[in-house]
Amino acid sequence: MNQSRVVLDTNVFVAAAFEPKSASARLLEALSQGRCRMVWHRVTRRETEEVLRRIPPLDWQHFAPLFRPEWEYSAELDLAPFRAIEDPDDRKFAALAAATQSVLVSQDDHLLARRGELPVRILRSSEFLAELIGGEADAPGAARDAISRARPRSGR
Repeated sequence: MNQSRVVLDTNVFVAAAFEPKSASARLLEALSQGRCRMVWHRVTRRETEEVLRRIPPLDWQHFAPLFRPEWEYSAELDLAPFRAIEDPDDRKFAALAAATQSVLVSQDDHLLARRGELPVRILRSSEFLAELIGGEADAPGAARDAISRARPRSGR
């Protein structure tokens, strides 16, 4: 079983919820199946929760179980090496990935544009998924069900 460590930017959760057949959704499915470990920090979890709660059709409670206590990184994050990242809110994700020697997965073009300049590996969901499981087809499972329940519904 592959135990690749990954840090997920908040936009991966949003993309997964809005498009349940996307690479982001398949990545969350792989995570729920134990094919990789999502490393998180209290500040990255807080941002993800706040963003998902601000988007009314999404449901944070369906994603919360993916933040497993045993995968929490509790040391302080060093943001200094990541000042080149335009969006200060993205620096914590890069710092966490660097501190834990994990891959940062993001859909942010401005962050992806800095890949070669930062001391951390940054991939799109589709790139990480292709490396992790060779882009295998969607599989039903608990995360897929959670994503379906969390995605926007018409008429709301």
